[in-house]
Amino acid sequence: MVPAYFSLSKSPRYSLTFALPLLVIYELMAVAIQGPAGGLRNGADVILKALFASVAGANGPLIFSALLVITMVALVVRDIRRNPGGLRARVFALMLVEAAALALLLGLVVGLITAQLVTTSTVLSIGQRAAPGTLGSLGWPTALTVSLGAGLYEELLFRVLIVGGLMVAGKRLMGWGPVTTRIFAVLGGALVFAAFHYIGPYADTLALKSFVFRTVAGLAFSGLFVARGFGITAWTHALYDVFLVMARNFT
Repeated sequence: MVPAYFSLSKSPRYSLTFALPLLVIYELMAVAIQGPAGGLRNGADVILKALFASVAGANGPLIFSALLVITMVALVVRDIRRNPGGLRARVFALMLVEAAALALLLGLVVGLITAQLVTTSTVLSIGQRAAPGTLGSLGWPTALTVSLGAGLYEELLFRVLIVGGLMVAGKRLMGWGPVTTRIFAVLGGALVFAAFHYIGPYADTLALKSFVFRTVAGLAFSGLFVARGFGITAWTHALYDVFLVMARNFT
């Protein structure tokens, strides 16, 4: 079952179906808390929808969301047709357990690695308080919504588009082998991911410790995406941030 699980959970029919509820929950919460046309949303969400808005105007964000859902569903249907046998609820349950365990593990490992790299006794973990003006200063419903959006849209932007794009570039343009291509894509994606968190009105304050933390986290998520696919990575990222919000607001 274990080898079959790792293969099945990375396939489009499981990976994308697993990610779809995250998209629906985030969008419904964003509308419920902030309204359909305003409020605070995840930065990657804003960037992706702004690109469509620049072309299609006010309907751009809606068009983007519709195309995203249609594309995900189409890929799921195609994979199911190629691999008949239906979907197993047990696989989705195991995927959720795996994502939750990875989220907790990342909070410890990434923080400890960061502490070693910057030689500080402060471990950046899931329970760390945020500085004013960052996620920790928001009301918990908004922070929870942004966290779910980070899991979906940051993984879509930084892992699917950027890491995936770098892998294609490394293979087709540079002619590299699979190992070199993956290392290049993971490193490049991690640096772009880290830099993203210092852009915009709700950005982190640039500091060595936080930049190293973001880079190490980017390496972890990029590596996870290459190894386990979009669905597991999106839910791991979302739950990582959700656990962070819970620790900051309820402890």
